[in-house]
Amino acid sequence: MSFDPFDFKNALPIINEDSEFFPLMSSEDEEEMNNEQLPEVLSILPLRNTVLFPGVVIPITVGRDKSIKLIRDANKGDRMIGVVAQQDVGIEDPNFDQLHQVGTIALIIKMLQMPDGNTTVILQGKKRFMLKEEIQSEPYIKATIQPFQEVKSKEDKEFKATISSIKDMAMSIVQLSPNIPSEAGIAIRNIESTSFLINFISSNMNADMAAKQKLLEISNLRDRAKLILEHLTVEIQMLELKNQIQSKVRTDLDKQQRDYFLNQQLKTIQEELGGNSPDLEIEDLRKRATKKKWAKEVGDHFKKELEKLARTNPAAADYSVQINYLELLLDLPWNEFTKDNFDLKRAQKVLDKDHFGLDKVKQRIIEYLAVLKLKHNMKAPILCLVGPPGVGKTSLGKSIAKALGRKYVRMALGGIRDEAEIRGHRKTYIGAMPGRIISSLKKAGAANPVFILDEIDKVGNDFRGDPSSALLEVLDPEQNSTFYDHYVEMDFDLSNVMFIATANSLSTIQPALLDRMEIIEVNGYTIEEKIEIAKQHLVPKQRDAHGLKTKDVTLKNSVLEKVVEDYTRESGVRALEKKIGSLVRGIAKNIAMEEAYNPLVSKEDVERILGAPIFDKDQYENNDSAGVVTGLAWTQVGGDILFIEASLSPGKGRLTLTGSLGDVMKESATIALAYLRAHAAYFNIDQKLFEQWDIHIHVPAGATPKDGPSAGVTMLTALTSAFTQRRVKSHLAMTGEITLRGKVLPVGGIKEKILAAKRANIKEIILCKSNEKDILEIKEDYIKDMQFHYVREMREVIELALLKQKVKEPLDLTVKEDLKPVLN
Repeated sequence: MSFDPFDFKNALPIINEDSEFFPLMSSEDEEEMNNEQLPEVLSILPLRNTVLFPGVVIPITVGRDKSIKLIRDANKGDRMIGVVAQQDVGIEDPNFDQLHQVGTIALIIKMLQMPDGNTTVILQGKKRFMLKEEIQSEPYIKATIQPFQEVKSKEDKEFKATISSIKDMAMSIVQLSPNIPSEAGIAIRNIESTSFLINFISSNMNADMAAKQKLLEISNLRDRAKLILEHLTVEIQMLELKNQIQSKVRTDLDKQQRDYFLNQQLKTIQEELGGNSPDLEIEDLRKRATKKKWAKEVGDHFKKELEKLARTNPAAADYSVQINYLELLLDLPWNEFTKDNFDLKRAQKVLDKDHFGLDKVKQRIIEYLAVLKLKHNMKAPILCLVGPPGVGKTSLGKSIAKALGRKYVRMALGGIRDEAEIRGHRKTYIGAMPGRIISSLKKAGAANPVFILDEIDKVGNDFRGDPSSALLEVLDPEQNSTFYDHYVEMDFDLSNVMFIATANSLSTIQPALLDRMEIIEVNGYTIEEKIEIAKQHLVPKQRDAHGLKTKDVTLKNSVLEKVVEDYTRESGVRALEKKIGSLVRGIAKNIAMEEAYNPLVSKEDVERILGAPIFDKDQYENNDSAGVVTGLAWTQVGGDILFIEASLSPGKGRLTLTGSLGDVMKESATIALAYLRAHAAYFNIDQKLFEQWDIHIHVPAGATPKDGPSAGVTMLTALTSAFTQRRVKSHLAMTGEITLRGKVLPVGGIKEKILAAKRANIKEIILCKSNEKDILEIKEDYIKDMQFHYVREMREVIELALLKQKVKEPLDLTVKEDLKPVLN
């Protein structure tokens, strides 16, 4: 509800004073007004911005020539006119059809000529009417009218309660609105007539002209009262909310002023005590910036952000965020490098001292140093060391940093699922931080460290982003010179960082990411290499870790070999280090308890401390049964040995596969059987046997999932051995993929498989001819006692693997003509 101050400055003196024009309307006055007869024809005055209600006095300013003439002519007569609101307020000169159908008969109380030349007319509403027909349009509109049908409402308790609520709400609005004079409340309180109260409030409430016209057209007083009550309820809620907002804003302003004075006092106290005021902090940041070697655009950005900090209130939350951001920019190593050590002989010695073997990796590092020494400027390569756990991939990074004389940084990627871990958060977030790449460089304090990205094959992704895709920019030598961190908001040059990634398997690395790295395989160690590693590194390390001296414990090669063969089965040396730690702890216990012991550890001492041997290499040597073949397998933790067993039982030629085999391995078994049936005559096998005997192929360790094509030749050999009852040579293993044409195809992981075979005391190995190149990469000293057979076809495999004589108690595989009806 909104009472225009203009209206009340003119209308209220008329209402409140003893005036000849309009004292407050009583019920008798209202009844007399309702009984007045309507004229048949009225001059019609269109109103643009207001609606006149019966009994209400309003002043209007008349500006149209037609309206001025109408008022003057009416003022000379009975002073009665018809007031109707026009439908479109934008029309300057509306015609009859552009007026609302319901209007109010008005009495011209007074006409005033204002100093500015305008004419102001004070009107009092009388009765409502409806337009019938236009009879003249010039010089102003005249029309015939008819009475508006009023509907009387029963004044029951509900109606009286509604009127009471309207009056109370109107009084509340007057009190809440500072622009409404207090005289309005007096006027509302003194109104006795119910219909006049509704008309008075309808005329002056805060509603648009369409809403007021709708109220004028409602014939039922009860319905008008309900609609007014809804308008007043909304208005009082808006006023209360407005007052709350103004009060809150005033409180916030008071708090800011208070905080300002307190901060000024705090600043003075800090200066007196010698502490750092905000001005001193800003000056300290400016001094530190003068010592940085950053590019011009970085310096300009820092200066801009520093000026922003100076304009920020120290009590604001953004102040500490901005301080942290500027300190990060100062702490980052912009164009700050450590000096590389180009003594290649020294670098070679460092690498050889820290790691036994790994010749390919060491050679690649020396090549990089050699090129860098000659060119003095080279984009750092992105190396990816791939191999089983425990072979020294991560620790190799420390040795490379030591050899180069660079800082060493390690970042574990295992389990990372949030892209912001790589690229950082935007500063708009609460608790935003830079990515781990930038944070690690800040920690290193140099822009050219050796940066280890550990376990890159174990990066995950979810709804927060794909870290693998974020790493594409980091590990692309053509892009990482302009690496963009969301928090830093500036490009940072990573091209001088030597990134070294480590992984156990390439299968889980995103192909696009894999394409950007140089893959270097770090294979497992032979028994001889493990013994040397134990002597040079593991034993001294465990001895120092447990507080022992060199004289306190001695482990000979034979003892170390027993630990390697009987207690570990791995490609790396992590489990070996744990077992050596157990031996050293056993000696430490004897020393601490002052018990007598022999510093020279014997094989008996090993079994006493470590328990009975865990692995038995002789289990792979017994091939007395037909259908049992030793195969070679590759796993993520290195190479391994597995049996493939084939057995026959009377039946209908069904093939059963067990041992938790994958789809590819099952297909290999199907191919092997199909090939054997197709070439049964070559192997002296009667075709009818395939219909009279069921075949069962089993791979032990049934709880372990197995898959891959490299067991193809092993399955073919096992099936041929079972159908011919010829056993397989002892100390023989094989690996290779097969085809229906009888070809043997190459497979991967050869070095790991060979090392696993050697651990199991295998003497002969059958491989595809194409895998011969993989054997040539292994040192001859490690495989001098092993014999390799290179084949191209399956027939060669059978001739090499099976002995001529049958097993001691062969199955009776003669074809029985009367067996088939019995089985059916």
